[in-house]
Amino acid sequence: MNDLTMPVVVGAVIGLGIYVLVRALMPSKRSAISQVARIDAMRARGSAYESARPQADTSRFGSLRAEVGQRVAEFYLQQGWEQRSLRADLAVLDRSWEKFLATKVLLGVAGLFFGPFLFAIVWTLALADSPVIPVWLALMFAVLFFFLPDLEIRRDAAEKRRDLRRVIGAYLDLVSMSLAGGRGLPEALMAAAEISDGWANQRIRNALSDARITGISQWQALGQLGEELGVEELKDLSASLALVADDGAKVRESLASRAETMRHRELAEIEGSAGEKSQSMLVAQLLLCAGFLVFLIYPAAMRVFQV
Repeated sequence: MNDLTMPVVVGAVIGLGIYVLVRALMPSKRSAISQVARIDAMRARGSAYESARPQADTSRFGSLRAEVGQRVAEFYLQQGWEQRSLRADLAVLDRSWEKFLATKVLLGVAGLFFGPFLFAIVWTLALADSPVIPVWLALMFAVLFFFLPDLEIRRDAAEKRRDLRRVIGAYLDLVSMSLAGGRGLPEALMAAAEISDGWANQRIRNALSDARITGISQWQALGQLGEELGVEELKDLSASLALVADDGAKVRESLASRAETMRHRELAEIEGSAGEKSQSMLVAQLLLCAGFLVFLIYPAAMRVFQV
């Protein structure tokens, strides 16, 4: 009886994974609310963003990934799960929301199969024989694999935001110098963004160009970019420029003080990071010294205890 229990449990877990995958791919009847929400989401992304997206993968796996991502994105819309923080991280990295969701789901399904597979190896080696273990392994690896992309996105987005904040500090100095040279605020904002072709300046330049097309002010476009990327400095800059946009002297003073504040903050962060690394090195040295002392004391201690 015990010989039949384990294969039945493993087969049930694998069957559950197949059922979840099939349900994710099966077309379901969309309600009017979900259809309107889907149209609003497509309209919010904008035609410019859609045209700038890279060419879709036409392979079999690419088609499967696109289909799964679309289904999961529609499910998120129906449930009202906005995930603004994750969307901002993906916007910073310039990655697709649908592809990210598809990666999470496919990795979760892979984890659901990986758990029983790992248990089958352990069971073959006669290290474990409980039928409950493969179920828990399947669930544990499914959850772990499902949230692994979130950790990667958070880490990469945090690094890229730090680079963006450094660029914003230099950008504010350039805008201030352009204003001192006699340019108006709109011309100074665009001229400073055209100095470099880095990804941060390109995002700022695209936002300013879109502002001319949509008819909004350029500082409002910077605020929208900060909202999209989750960068508070751009939103604060937009608010301050909206207050003093008509006074060139106040704009220069505001930009210069803001750039100086960002530099001081960056220096404080660098010093804090250096202090943390110094503490880590100190702890490593103390552990090494403790191990060396144990190595010296061990022979003498063994002689004493043997006596």
